[in-house]
Amino acid sequence: MPRSENQKLKILYILELLRRSSDENHPVSMRQILDRLESLGVPAERKSVYDDIEALRLFGLDIEKTGGNNAGYYLASREFELPELKLLVDAVQSSRFITSKKTLSLIKKLECLCSEHEARSLRRQVFIANRIKTMNESIYYNVDKIHNGISLDRQIAFKYFEYSVKKERVARRGGSEYVVSPIALTWDDKNYYLIAYDGEAGMVKHYRVDKMTGIRTTSENCRPEAELHSRDVADYSNKVFGMFTGEETAVRVRFKNHLADAVIDRFGTDISMIPVSDTEFEATVSVAVSPQFLAWIYGFGADAVIISPPEVAARMKKQLAETAALYK
Repeated sequence: MPRSENQKLKILYILELLRRSSDENHPVSMRQILDRLESLGVPAERKSVYDDIEALRLFGLDIEKTGGNNAGYYLASREFELPELKLLVDAVQSSRFITSKKTLSLIKKLECLCSEHEARSLRRQVFIANRIKTMNESIYYNVDKIHNGISLDRQIAFKYFEYSVKKERVARRGGSEYVVSPIALTWDDKNYYLIAYDGEAGMVKHYRVDKMTGIRTTSENCRPEAELHSRDVADYSNKVFGMFTGEETAVRVRFKNHLADAVIDRFGTDISMIPVSDTEFEATVSVAVSPQFLAWIYGFGADAVIISPPEVAARMKKQLAETAALYK
């Protein structure tokens, strides 16, 4: 058989067909492979296809052959298994910091990591409509610029905005730039945050990445105070409820025993939990005392009470009284 100009691409066309069209339940037959090659202008004989498949196996691809009425070949293993891809799709579509447009684009790329038959099962679990998503299309580039600043150990500058009642962007600080030493990016409550050291305020702060604009890397090195380890970043995230800051305080709380799971879920298994009766235990947690932390405690009703320090307990009492007054 005469060789066509595309003959050198034959083995790549076979690989593409196996990746896109085959799986355990949908093997591709030799006839399908030959027809596909013919449509691409690469006529081939069975023996040469056998040789190409064997070459792909030697290269490391897990290609299996089936027999019987459904005889054919399929790619038995891939970089990602279907359950793993489903987890990634769930993570992408539930992430508030990714726009709807980018969400659909990412999911479409994830579909390319499995067969077209399996891709249909991924699409069936995609629910974008009515989900709260950021409207900032530049977040991808924001993340890249922040990572660049971290890797270069340089301070970054940016403008920060919030939405008004009219749903318009309003720049904070009158539109002047924030200049900080970036430490890390963290994901909390479905949003992406930059954790950074603010030299002017002399403290670590965090910023919603989707509310940052005009990010640029400066020529100034990061402040030495910004040298936090990954464990410090995780610790910071645990202490800050809903990414609302407050004065860090050791707070002793008495919980009913059935709340042990909720406490461990929030603070991890290293937290000290001391039984004080058959039905209660006490835990001392180091947290940023904010309205969000107090709301977390209040969510447990009479099953959780702040024991100390007295000023935090008084703050809780004051917040409850102010809230109750709104409903008189």
